[in-house]
Amino acid sequence: MIVETGTPDVLLRTEGRAGFVTLNRPRAINALTHPMVLAVDRALTAWEDDPAVTTVVIEGAGERGLCAGGDIRAIHDDARAAGTASAAFWRDEYRLNARIARYPKPYVALMDGIVMGGGVGVSAHGSVRVVTERSRVAMPETGIGFVPDVGGTYLLGRAPGELGTHLALTGGHVGAADALLVGLADHTVASAELPALVRDLAELPAAEAVARHAVTPTHGVLAEQREWIDACYAAATVEEIVERLFDTGAPAAKEAATTLLAKSPTALKATLATLRRSRALATLEEVLDLEYRVSCAALSTADLVEGIRAQVVDKDRDPHWTPRTLAEVTDEDVARYFAVPAGGDLGLGGR
Repeated sequence: MIVETGTPDVLLRTEGRAGFVTLNRPRAINALTHPMVLAVDRALTAWEDDPAVTTVVIEGAGERGLCAGGDIRAIHDDARAAGTASAAFWRDEYRLNARIARYPKPYVALMDGIVMGGGVGVSAHGSVRVVTERSRVAMPETGIGFVPDVGGTYLLGRAPGELGTHLALTGGHVGAADALLVGLADHTVASAELPALVRDLAELPAAEAVARHAVTPTHGVLAEQREWIDACYAAATVEEIVERLFDTGAPAAKEAATTLLAKSPTALKATLATLRRSRALATLEEVLDLEYRVSCAALSTADLVEGIRAQVVDKDRDPHWTPRTLAEVTDEDVARYFAVPAGGDLGLGGR
């Protein structure tokens, strides 16, 4: 029997032994809103103690991807108005991210297509993370004057070597093989096999269902680039990282350096500092507390509004960052990202 409930933007159904969450804003690549976050959390509450539900599955409606991130247009408007809606959204979103990581039942994320920003938060903390040959997984925040959040600095900070630093600063996306390499996914399943996997998840234990369909992904690129990535991104500052990238002589390294110079200088420095701090923290909850401070600070910066304007609102792809260069970003500019927000800390790490 199939039982369907939920809201227009989050469809819920139970089928066999599984509870299915479908993010349902396909025209926006299922970008998350605050009500969607709350709806997912309510579903997890309902199914946690339901003996009929032994597996939870999250998927995205439409053909483009699981989730493109948070609703950054809403964040843009809130930042311009100096509002508090974004901070409230992040409080509940980050709590959901932490809950997913600790969920007592298998939480299967079908990471087909685009999975970025907040989409990583509702998938890559799960216990069973499935990518396909169509997957494009990324934390692209520096391109909009923001810093990787939703536990992104926890995940990327624990990737092998400096691969996570490379991905966090450049905002580059990874396919299936590289998602497995950096620890953002566990299994690869052909996109065409997902309907069959969904049917099996309704009837079989999650591990058995996934094993029936898992395949070896096609070749990635990061393993071959590991030598120069580790050498360059181990530098103490973003300026030195850029200098090392240009000096390697590797075309891909030069391309990465050029990419960095197009990002928000302030966001780059704040991202590097956040990554380095997150590596010293023991738990995801502590990192989410740190990221909450950073996100609230970013909300009051000119670069966040300008970055979203250039990429999403006006779409001219020509952001004018303030300040314009890495050299102009001071230690004080970075330090303000780690101040206690006006509304107080998130408070997950102390639980």
